[in-house]
Amino acid sequence: MKNLIPGIIFCFFTLPLWAANPAWLEGKTDARHEITVYRSASCGCCKGWIDHLRDHNFAVTDVTVDDVNKFKQQFNVPPQAASCHTATVNGVTIEGHVPAQDIKRLLADKSDIRLLTVPAMPSGTPGMDTPGAPKDEFRVYSVSHDDQVGVYKIYSDY
Repeated sequence: MKNLIPGIIFCFFTLPLWAANPAWLEGKTDARHEITVYRSASCGCCKGWIDHLRDHNFAVTDVTVDDVNKFKQQFNVPPQAASCHTATVNGVTIEGHVPAQDIKRLLADKSDIRLLTVPAMPSGTPGMDTPGAPKDEFRVYSVSHDDQVGVYKIYSDY
């Protein structure tokens, strides 16, 4: 028993370091939305992003596909906005590692936005936030129904 106490204390203090970035728990609500995610079967970061969505009470339909680009074209994702997975929720397309709280905020606002995207795969974003990973600054971009591009949110110190 005496030997277990240091191990228990170690786990107690270091467990938070193993968890995903707590910034991704901000804005968590009980609101539940159904979202469909199209991804490659071999993509681990996509699975991490899906876990992030589930942590935010999204009901996820996880669709593994051979060609994700087909869905990017179907949902009119511009090539410069592309990332590794594409999702749809309530008529809005979500591209890449968009934080769940931004998706929920958009759905609550009922704006003219048709697409939220985090282009590429920035380190530190939900699903790309493995322990020890750098937290790169990134932007969530919005695209309206008339194809106007805007910056929805900037993450620089999270």
